[in-house]
Amino acid sequence: MSPRSNAGPEALRSEVAVRFFMRVMRRQLAGNFRAVRLARPGLPELPEGRPVMIYANHPSWWDPALFIALQGALFPGRIGFGPIDGAMLERYPFMARIGLFGVAQDSRRGAAEFLRQARGIVAKPDRVLWITAQGRFADPRARPLALRPGAAHLVARAPGLIAVPMAIEYPFWSEKKPEALVRFGAPVEAAPGERPAALAPRMEAALTETADALAELAMARDAAPFETLIGGARGTGGVYGLWQRGRAALKGERYSPDHAPEAER
Repeated sequence: MSPRSNAGPEALRSEVAVRFFMRVMRRQLAGNFRAVRLARPGLPELPEGRPVMIYANHPSWWDPALFIALQGALFPGRIGFGPIDGAMLERYPFMARIGLFGVAQDSRRGAAEFLRQARGIVAKPDRVLWITAQGRFADPRARPLALRPGAAHLVARAPGLIAVPMAIEYPFWSEKKPEALVRFGAPVEAAPGERPAALAPRMEAALTETADALAELAMARDAAPFETLIGGARGTGGVYGLWQRGRAALKGERYSPDHAPEAER
């Protein structure tokens, strides 16, 4: 079914397609990262019976793949959706089958489309909406984050919606492949009658605080404060990997493909 039809995101979404792409994205992340790690204490406790919006920074094109994998790992009882560039959805219409809906890049028209479709999604209590709130690629440590206003407008207009800030970084530590690091912050809710202009700076401050905390963990280069959600590729492989194995065998030691000590992994 084409995304040009009048069918909305829920009608186009296929649970079979979603589960298939969750498996594919987990394999892709496992193959391209040392690990996907979630900073403790993890996902904040969320009340039942209320929709959730995860709003994140946008450091890489890996972000949507990470969203899909995290949806399956962290929200197995909820149904996930997310916006995507409308032109991209026209080019790859299968993406509508995994819960993505098109939004025009034109700021005014795109904002209206996002609010219309997103409000319909989060009107149901078992929904999760994943958005990159910056709306553009940005270095994870650039400040200010300069979030687009659409997220605040949605939270202000959608009764009961809980917004959860999520920070993402992809740093290189001691291994050949980078880490995928995630940290959640404290949920944000609209106060009765609160307008988007007042809500937006609160949401940006919450995500900034979350991103700053994740940056400190990333710079410490220590896996201990994280839970590993997906274990990925280890070591260097090739001739150097074979040399490492041989050296460990000659010394009678257990071979470990990692460069870093156990405490740093």
